[in-house]
Amino acid sequence: MMSDYRSLRIVFLGTPEFAKASLQALVEADCNIVGVITAPDKPAGRGMKLQQSAVKEYALSKGLHIMQPEKLKNPEFLNELKTLHADLQIVVAFRMLPEAVWNMPPLGTINLHASLLPNYRGAAPINWAVINGELESGVTTFKLQHEIDTGNILLQKKLAISKDESAGELHDRMMVIGAQLIVETVRQLANGSLQEKPQQQFTGETKHAPKIFTDTCKINWSEHAHDIHNQIRGLSPYPAAFTHIHNKLFKIYASSYEIKKHHDQAGSFSLKDGRLAFACTDGYIYPKIVQLEGKKKMPVEDFLRGNKI
Repeated sequence: MMSDYRSLRIVFLGTPEFAKASLQALVEADCNIVGVITAPDKPAGRGMKLQQSAVKEYALSKGLHIMQPEKLKNPEFLNELKTLHADLQIVVAFRMLPEAVWNMPPLGTINLHASLLPNYRGAAPINWAVINGELESGVTTFKLQHEIDTGNILLQKKLAISKDESAGELHDRMMVIGAQLIVETVRQLANGSLQEKPQQQFTGETKHAPKIFTDTCKINWSEHAHDIHNQIRGLSPYPAAFTHIHNKLFKIYASSYEIKKHHDQAGSFSLKDGRLAFACTDGYIYPKIVQLEGKKKMPVEDFLRGNKI
C-alpha cells in the first residue's frame, strides 16, 4: 500500500456544484487527478446555449483531462478510461456506474453520500432528512458495489440540523464538509489506516430517500403545522412546496408556523395581524418567501402589496 496519497492516480466523476467542491478540495490537497468524467454539455436558458457543468468549468480552469461520455458502457470510453491507469476513482453527485467502470481501479471506487448511511439511501437524502424533521444528518464516504448506496462505509461526519434550516442551506454545509471528508478518506486509504465497515453491521430500521415527485411537493393542509413547515424547508429552494391561490400555483420557499386552536377550514387563507396565514389542522402556516405562478420569487410582504387577499 502506498503511503503518500499524492502518488495515487485518481479519476474523479461528478457534475454539479456539490461535486465541484470535492474536486477542488482534492486539487488543493495536491492529489493527482489524472481524469475528470462529467455530464455532456446541455442546452439551457432562453437562448438554449450549451451549458458546461460546474465540474467541467473547474476542470478546464485547472487544465485537467476531461471526458464527457453519453454512455458509460461505450467501448471507446472504457478503453480511454483504462489508459489513465487510475489507482482509485471518486464519485460525487454523478449517475449510476456500470460495474465495468466502478470495478476498474485496483483500490476500487469511493462515493460521497449526503447522509449517515445506511439511513437515507437514495436520490434525495438532504431533502428527506429535513422533511422528516431530523435534528442530525451527515456525510458518508463508502465503497461502491452492486446495490446502490450499500457498499462498505469508510468515514462519516455528523452534522446538526437547525429547526428552520432549509435543504438548500444544509446542502451548502454538506458540500464543504463532504469535500473535506473525501480528502481525509483518500489520505487514510493511501496510508492503510482506513477500516471498512459493512452496512449490515448497522441494525435497526433504516429511512429512505426516494426521488422527489410532484406529489411530494403538494401541501396537504390537513397535516400538522410542524410537518408542513418541515416539508416547505425540506423542498427549498428546489423544487419547492406548493399550494394554489385563486386557481394559480403558489410556491412557498420559507415559512414560520403557530400552533393554535381555530375553526378555519384547512387550506383556507386570510390575513392575520397583517400576515398571510394558511390554516392547517392544529394552527397556521405563515409564508415568508413565495412565488405566484408567472411571477418572480419574492418576500411575502411584496406579494401582499400587489395582490388582494
